[in-house]
Formats: sequence, structure tokens, C-alpha cells
Amino acid sequence: MNKNGTWKVTPLKSCILAILEKRGGVIIENDLENSLRDMYGDFSESELNKALMTLENQGLVHVGWISKTKRRIQAMTKDMHFLAVGED
Repeated sequence: MNKNGTWKVTPLKSCILAILEKRGGVIIENDLENSLRDMYGDFSESELNKALMTLENQGLVHVGWISKTKRRIQAMTKDMHFLAVGED
């Protein structure tokens, strides 16, 4: 919801997927945040984390750590598979 009390037209998850498509399927979290602010407007860190977790649970993206403070977001393709904990 915007500051003036109106709902956003495009969901945050859809904006994330659109940005990933434009960037070739891979993006660093900081770059994603900057692109989202331009496209979507204001959002909180918890909103971003919730959207990324939902997309990851749906099998649409994979979020991995590059370092302690940097995350890499990658769009999943049909030939990609990531094992859950205990599935190895």
C-alpha cells in the first residue's frame, strides 16, 4: 500500500520477475533493490524478503549467498534443480 493509502498496481513479485528477465536471469540484491525502487517505489526489506521467499518456494527463483552480505537472485529454468536440505 502506498503512503497515501492506495494499493500498488503491479505486485512486487511480478516486478522482481520482470527485472530478472531484463537482466538475463541473474542479479545481485543491491542492483535488484535499486531497479525495484525505480519501477515499484518504496518497499521494506521484509516485503522484499517475503516476495523472494514466495518466489523461491514456487520454484521461480533461487536465492544464494555470495558473501555474508550479498545475495544472488537467479531465475530458475526447466533444466535447473536445487536440492532441499536432506535430499542429497
